[in-house]
Amino acid sequence: MTFAMTRRALMAAAASLALAGGAQAGGHQMLDSVHFLIPGGAGGGWDGTARGTGEALTNSGLVGSASYENMSGGGGGKAIGYLIENAESNYGTLMVNSTPIVIRSLTGVFPHNFRDLTLVAGTIGDYAAIVVGKDSPINSMADLLAAYDADPNSTAIGGGSVPGGMDHLVAAMVMEAAGKDPLGVKYIPYDAGGKAMAALLSGEIAALSTGFSEAVDLADAGEVKIIGVTSDERVGAAPDAMTMMEQGIDTTFVNWRGFFGAPGMPADQVSAYQAAIEKMYDTEEWETVRARNGWVNIHNSGDEFLKFLETQETQIGDLMKKLGFL
Repeated sequence: MTFAMTRRALMAAAASLALAGGAQAGGHQMLDSVHFLIPGGAGGGWDGTARGTGEALTNSGLVGSASYENMSGGGGGKAIGYLIENAESNYGTLMVNSTPIVIRSLTGVFPHNFRDLTLVAGTIGDYAAIVVGKDSPINSMADLLAAYDADPNSTAIGGGSVPGGMDHLVAAMVMEAAGKDPLGVKYIPYDAGGKAMAALLSGEIAALSTGFSEAVDLADAGEVKIIGVTSDERVGAAPDAMTMMEQGIDTTFVNWRGFFGAPGMPADQVSAYQAAIEKMYDTEEWETVRARNGWVNIHNSGDEFLKFLETQETQIGDLMKKLGFL
């Protein structure tokens, strides 16, 4: 007897076999394979997180093989929609995402949110930082706030996201925690890091809101000074960089990155992915990847991941309402 299998059935069967193979392997290997769906292009933060995680899982022997698929479009919405619309054929897929899934669902950039997916695990975090040019007279958040008080219009803060995006929200969050009106902050968006740096060095902006790992790279290159980090305590990658909390600014923020599955993913598959990711943290291979990228381990699975996301959704939503974006 012969029969034809649909692509959906084939993919679902393959996912089931991959899971079963890992379970039967015993010993060290926990999964035969993982396919990573990346909602952006090569070289971005999502791409690096997926490929770094796959590298650690395979090099440590926890997973037999990893494959990757970049699917840009709609601020990440194209990949989310694809995963939802083709759920049954993608149970062998983990999609990477981060804070923008919260921001962009709140603003309606795409119609879905994290509740429409299977929450697997939050994996790493990248704090935010405020930096100034290497020759700037500003050396601390106190200096930046003094400059702002003296002339708000000449103390613009730049970022790599659109108004209402993550860099803008971080700048507004920090200034509000410092007792300033977040609506009064002059934010200038740039679509490329080089343009933002040129603006910083030329004095077009007084400071730049950016990711901590990017700030460390710029500081190590001698281009900027880090004047504040949104972590609870100082981070080893830049031990001299003071936190906002140390400087009397009561706020913290982390741009988490983690993994989601298609809706309806079987519970045993979810558990298998969660177990492999949890075990990964104990490996030398993961530490190599983590240290190389300046990431912070932030691990929460299942219900803990959901609570974390709901808390961030509330915080970001409240701030966006104040700024007039909601």
